[in-house]
Amino acid sequence: METSEISGRIPVGISSCLIGEKVRFDGGHKNNAYIVQTLGLFFAFRPFCPEVDIGLGIPREPIRLVERDGQLRCVGTRDPALDVTEALVDCADRQRGWQQDIFGYILKKDSPSCGMERVKVYEKNMPSRAGAGIFAARMMASFPDLPVEEEGRLGDPVLRENFVQRVFIYWRWHEAVAAQPSWSRLTRFHARHKLVLMSHDQNLARALGRELAAAADGDLAAYLPRYRSRLMAILSIRATRGNHVNVLQHIQGYLKTQLSADDKRELADSIEHYRQGLLPLIVPITLLRHFFRLHPHPYIEDSHYLHPHPRELMLLNSL
Repeated sequence: METSEISGRIPVGISSCLIGEKVRFDGGHKNNAYIVQTLGLFFAFRPFCPEVDIGLGIPREPIRLVERDGQLRCVGTRDPALDVTEALVDCADRQRGWQQDIFGYILKKDSPSCGMERVKVYEKNMPSRAGAGIFAARMMASFPDLPVEEEGRLGDPVLRENFVQRVFIYWRWHEAVAAQPSWSRLTRFHARHKLVLMSHDQNLARALGRELAAAADGDLAAYLPRYRSRLMAILSIRATRGNHVNVLQHIQGYLKTQLSADDKRELADSIEHYRQGLLPLIVPITLLRHFFRLHPHPYIEDSHYLHPHPRELMLLNSL
């Protein structure tokens, strides 16, 4: 994805404290410089704090997740009678209007309201990291295809690239298919993302391609939600070095008659060194971009694999 293809920033939901808003229980914030200064160049953040929305105030008594009689409840740490479980569920339901118009969500880790996973759940004052924030869980259940990540996990280069890639593809789905549905637009969308899907799971990518071919000319409106769910499920699988190597070698085949012996050797060596972990993914990608500028191929030019997101994010440099 070239930066020039983006018409404005992509709407993304976010826990308010992560962009510096002083909404924490202690009146503080958890401003995240990478999110604000880097992702903020491409994402238009929609901040929201469910704890403030339900009227807990700033500052406020901290809340936590507890298990009571087999049920997960969100209660005060000092006053167990303060139970905001239903209030947080209702809050999530009230936000569906604007949440259906975003293309990703970044949540605050460990939060009993906003945590995506591994939130502490107390049973008889003994914690286990087995829960998800009440608001976050309800939101994710309402929008199962929406790319969601926690700010803490964005420090992992693989998870960071995976999340950003999913946001851009979810946004492209809306722009290219959902806004003006047609079988031809869906088929082209799939073709442009086929190599990206192959880098995540080759078998599932092939299966989705066969399913799309079999469904063509059927009930488009009925098939679109199924395709989108399958698409996002495949993308949620972490891309592996081995799958990337297979895709790179596949792309290399489109240059077999154009390159000199020395160029072929240089490209093959860069892919092999990436396979061995000696080079980051950006090196063979950059070399392929160079060769395809000299020897254009319509399928590769149309594919998003070599340009999955803006280069300024430098997400391929650490993979």
